[in-house]
Amino acid sequence: MKIEVSSEKHLIYVEDIRQEMEDSAKKRGTGIAKRSAAYLSQKIAEGNSVIAMDDNAAWAGFCYIETWTNGEYVANSGLIVSPPFRNVGLATQIKKRIFQLSQEKYPEAKIFGLTTGMAVMKINSSLGYKPVIYSELTPDEQFWNGCKNCVNYDILMMKNRKNCLCTAMLFVPENLNKGKKENFESINNNNE
Repeated sequence: MKIEVSSEKHLIYVEDIRQEMEDSAKKRGTGIAKRSAAYLSQKIAEGNSVIAMDDNAAWAGFCYIETWTNGEYVANSGLIVSPPFRNVGLATQIKKRIFQLSQEKYPEAKIFGLTTGMAVMKINSSLGYKPVIYSELTPDEQFWNGCKNCVNYDILMMKNRKNCLCTAMLFVPENLNKGKKENFESINNNNE
């Protein structure tokens, strides 16, 4: 399996990705916001997504980056794995690669996501994300407008955008550096 940063050569997969996102949302009955083919094409052409392909160049998985609040926040969104490639750890590999790409492009940004899936919560936790309340996420209205296509949007608005069915998770770069520093200091203190 190859996981690549997207480019224009991957535009051939747009409709398959868009359709699988829509189909998965319907099957699960949970919130996956709909994305247009134009939106996904832009993410792919800009190199703001990763695509997994099998040895025969069949589309296997996808995830994209979106920035908010002048690059202060980055969301890793739209994680989808094609049904024949599910349950083999591909989602974890894709999330790790999009997380790495986010850090390369936006090293100071807080990285966040909203999810209803336990598997994604586990992956995010392994990457250093922490569950947070919605007020810890970007205040950018455009981000919240993106939720309008979600089946749970009425719940979000009824709760005044304070919570919904999704779990909010956040990775803060300075927390990682703080943790490394504390671990380093702990090791040094134990060696003295």
